[in-house]
Amino acid sequence: MDEVRSIVIEIESLKQQKQFEAAIALLENGLLKYSDDYRLYEELADIHLYNGSLEKSIKAVDFALTLNPKSATGNYLKGFILLSQDRVTEAVTYLETSNSIMGNNAEVLRNLGWAYTMLGKTERGITILKRALNIAPGDMLITEDLAMALIGIGEVQQGNILLKKVGKHKSPKLDT
Repeated sequence: MDEVRSIVIEIESLKQQKQFEAAIALLENGLLKYSDDYRLYEELADIHLYNGSLEKSIKAVDFALTLNPKSATGNYLKGFILLSQDRVTEAVTYLETSNSIMGNNAEVLRNLGWAYTMLGKTERGITILKRALNIAPGDMLITEDLAMALIGIGEVQQGNILLKKVGKHKSPKLDT
């Protein structure tokens, strides 16, 4: 295993334990030695994203993508950030790229499906969300996104069934 991969695994472990200061310290040390490795900048982007600093996150992921434009993770992170900024059309481009590199990743598909739903391409979005749910049947975020997409096209009963699975209340009744 290469040394950067070992650093990334340790950073991931620290992030799961919510030890972000330790993760950043490890990351900074790694960047001193491996300043040209895109994976470390992706980790930096992810930490900034978790801490709510979208500007810092986008700068880090942009630099990672400069180093490796074909990074599935970098493209996913960029798409996710753009989606969270309501820059949906741009987000789809990056999410599609990530999906083409790292196919059948439930999280990439969830965001891609939701992005298509937000663009008004709801049928395509629902198809992608269903695929994501088939890959990760217990994922509550996918289930909830699919439920909301179904409710959005008038499939309220189907949507409510899914919402009940994730412990959400029924959607409000629509005025007719």
